[in-house]
Amino acid sequence: MKEFLGENYVHCGEVVQLPLDFVKQLCLKIQCERPESRCDKDLDTLSGYALCLPNLARLQTYRFAEHRPILCVEIKPKCGFIPFSSDVTHEMKHKVCRYCMHQHLKVATGKWKQISKYCPLDLYSGNKQRMYFALKSLLQEAQNNLKIFKNGELIYGCKDARSPVADWSELAHHLKPFFFPSNGLASGPHCTRAVIRELVRVITRVLLSGSDKGRAGTLRSGPGLRGPPVCEASPFSRSLRCQGKNTPERSGLPKGCLLYKTLQVQMLDLLDIEGLYPLYRRVERYLEEFPEERKTLQIDGPYDEAFYQRLLDLSTEDDGTVAFALTKVQQYRVAMTAKDCSIMIALSPCLQDASSDQRPIVPSSRSRFAFSVSVLDLDLKPYESIPHQYKLDGKIVNYYLKTVHAKDATVMSTRFKESEDCTLVLHKV
Repeated sequence: MKEFLGENYVHCGEVVQLPLDFVKQLCLKIQCERPESRCDKDLDTLSGYALCLPNLARLQTYRFAEHRPILCVEIKPKCGFIPFSSDVTHEMKHKVCRYCMHQHLKVATGKWKQISKYCPLDLYSGNKQRMYFALKSLLQEAQNNLKIFKNGELIYGCKDARSPVADWSELAHHLKPFFFPSNGLASGPHCTRAVIRELVRVITRVLLSGSDKGRAGTLRSGPGLRGPPVCEASPFSRSLRCQGKNTPERSGLPKGCLLYKTLQVQMLDLLDIEGLYPLYRRVERYLEEFPEERKTLQIDGPYDEAFYQRLLDLSTEDDGTVAFALTKVQQYRVAMTAKDCSIMIALSPCLQDASSDQRPIVPSSRSRFAFSVSVLDLDLKPYESIPHQYKLDGKIVNYYLKTVHAKDATVMSTRFKESEDCTLVLHKV
């Protein structure tokens, strides 16, 4: 991932051994802090190993005074493109993104209480208007896709039973000293809106910045490696259609920014899970016949230079070999990792007399912030998870087609029926 995303963004960490009793105690200790919607997942209390990483809620780019306040925004942007593969069997997948479809299934199964207005394609668009809309939507319905920390302590994020209005008011109270340090900005809805607006502007500027000076691998242009179109389910897109516009002004992401690099890695999913699953089965059949080849094929690593070089093969013409199938399977695993990673943006107000020297700086209306950006959750998605992804994909699409799409069709049908039953009465004037 360092090769794709750049040295400064990726922290490899160090594997450390832990006593099993410590892990069990830790698991019990944090359980009461977790929202109910996240309690379906648990720590692995039996492996005895953990990954020790730097505190990414802190600035990573330079030494700083510990007493300086630090704000950290964690965003899990999810998949930023609509499948372009000809292997896709449901036309709806070419129109509506995976995230927006999955929202309906998650609400139906009780995972979340309401559907988020956030659409990843808006965030990845590079269009500031769409990015503002996406980030505000995340703030309104954070789910597990946005968290905000102040000096390492969670102040905003995945909560089960709070109103967005109350949450925003409390968040604005925390953020006001960061964005309006010498201003007696009154409290109330106007203050809250002003503070949230400043936060969204700063996050957008950071996401569009190219702050990594290190070497980063660039994928060659291949089939489908193009900017994301508009998702039909995005409320932003619907509002444009109401205004008689089909698409917003196209901006595109700067090539040096992290979102652009992340999207490139995500688009290693060249065939979609529908085209990928038969290739996975081909590899499986080969391994059933030659189980000793699992190590040679690097299914479980090492993820070295040779592994990385294979990922750069963007061909989609199947020659029927196990080698082709394996390359596409490994690309899919890396793409899925990029679709599920988290971006950590750490911000600290600059002192008035501080010189910018080598520190990346982002301005806001009344202050300036030193910042660092890191990427988290980059452990490669398991080879064994592919059958689950295939089944889940079918479940998401089928539910969306049966409920949302069918509901739209019913509404149209009802309108025609009502028009047939109408009687037009004419009166003399």
